Amino acid sequence: MPFAKLLARNALPVVALVAATGFGAADANAARLFPDLSEQMEERVVCSVSAAAKYEIPANILLAIREKEGGKPGQWVKNTNGTYDVGELQFNTAYLGDLAKYGITAQDVAAAGCYPYDLAAWRLRGHIRNDKGDLWTRAANYHSRTPSKNAIYRADLMVKADKWAKWLDARFVTVNYGPSSPAQPAGKGTTLAAADAPAAASAEAQPVKQGRITRTSFRSSGYVPRQLIINNTP
Repeated sequence: MPFAKLLARNALPVVALVAATGFGAADANAARLFPDLSEQMEERVVCSVSAAAKYEIPANILLAIREKEGGKPGQWVKNTNGTYDVGELQFNTAYLGDLAKYGITAQDVAAAGCYPYDLAAWRLRGHIRNDKGDLWTRAANYHSRTPSKNAIYRADLMVKADKWAKWLDARFVTVNYGPSSPAQPAGKGTTLAAADAPAAASAEAQPVKQGRITRTSFRSSGYVPRQLIINNTP
């Protein structure tokens, strides 16, 4: 079973800087953060990793969900039950009721930029923390709670998450993470490899209304990822 990659306390100094000032590829004079990736894929990785850090979820699972959903900004796909899957991460409109109290709408989910990744990470965090089953079943609830559909999605999600785990391993020093393993100090630029269990979390992270975020407006957002829980220790 693949590991889930949690970013440690100091894992994101470079990614956070890029997220706060803009994506390197947007400036011809700026160095690329991940030169092996296309500009579009680099933006996807930065958005995913930043959102995963903020909401304390495995970055490789969010990356795998983004790859599986394969949506586009502004895209609306109607489901047979009358709901819609919206935007890059195909966020289902059935969950918008929980976001309305924060002033967040379907237009925010459909927008371009990193904010929809934050909303998807918030939702995935809820599945991981509150749903039943193993980590991968809970993560696959992002797609469907119907057992047959969940199982199909879960199987492919694990394959894609494993691929992204290897990608992260090639760029960060990793240590194994498990709920029963002793706490270990995390050095600069490290990630944690989570076993088949979700990480404990402290205060519940809530989504914050940010409006339509684009590559241009995201340059000055000043966003810095929150620290992550390491082996149940904040």
